[in-house]
Amino acid sequence: MASSFDSWCFKFFPMALITLAMVISKFSVADPLPAVFSPSPWSSAHATFYGDETASETMGGACGYGNLFSNGYGTDTAALSTTLFNDGYACGTCYQIKCDQSPWCYPGVPYTTVTATNLCPPNLAEDSNNGGWCNPPRVHFDMSKPAFMKIAQWKAGIVPVMYRRVACATPGGIRFYFQGNGYWLLVYVMNVGGGGDIAQMWVKGRKTGWISMSHNWGATYQAFATLGGQSLSFKLTSYTSKETIIAWNVTPDNWNVGSTYSADVNFH
Repeated sequence: MASSFDSWCFKFFPMALITLAMVISKFSVADPLPAVFSPSPWSSAHATFYGDETASETMGGACGYGNLFSNGYGTDTAALSTTLFNDGYACGTCYQIKCDQSPWCYPGVPYTTVTATNLCPPNLAEDSNNGGWCNPPRVHFDMSKPAFMKIAQWKAGIVPVMYRRVACATPGGIRFYFQGNGYWLLVYVMNVGGGGDIAQMWVKGRKTGWISMSHNWGATYQAFATLGGQSLSFKLTSYTSKETIIAWNVTPDNWNVGSTYSADVNFH
C-alpha cells in the first residue's frame, strides 16, 4: 500500500513538470533571446592602403560618417570593393584582417580589426590583377595606412590577406546625425553594434505612427514627413542578424538638423 508521501509525489511531480514545460514554452515563444552576431569563416582576399599616416584622406567617404575621429571610428578603417560594399548596406561592418604568406607580413601579428567606412571604386581601365584591385568580382580591402601598417610593411603596396566578419565592439548606443528640412529628414546612422549594418529603419514622432524610411546612400536613411516639434524614436533591423530594436525618445521635442543624438540601445 502506497504511503501518503508516495501519493503526494505522484500528484505533485507531474503537475510540476507540466508547469515547468508551460513556463519554458512561454518564454521561448514570447521572449526569444536576441540575435547575437557570430564571426564568419576565414576567407582569402587582398589588401592595399590609401592616404598617409594621418589617415586624413579617409575622412568623409561613401558611408557618410564624416570626421572618423570625432565620430568614434579612428584610423582602423577600410574601404571595401563593390563586391563587399553591397550598395552601402555593408557600411559599419567590422572585419578581422591578417596578412597571409607574404614576406612583407609582420611576424607574430595575428590580425587587426577594421570598420568599413568607404567604397573602393572599380578602376575598369586597369587589369584586375594589376591596378584594378577593386574591380568586381574581387574581394578587396583598401585600408587606411595606419591600419595596413599593423599587419604589413607599407612598402609592399599590396598583400594577400585572410579576413572574416566579426561583431562590432561599439561603446554606448547607436548615434543619429540629422540633416534635411521641415519636410525631409535624412539620418546618418553611426556606432552600430553587432553586425554593424542596417537593413530597414523606421521613425516615429510623438504625434505619429511608425513611418518607413528608405535607404538613401551609404549609412543614411530618409523620411519624407513633417516631424518637427516632437520627440523622435527609431526602429532598426540589422541587415545580417535580422534583429530588430527600438530606440525610444532619442530626441527632445526641439531637435535640430546638424545635431547628433544618441540612443541607449544597440545591437548585440
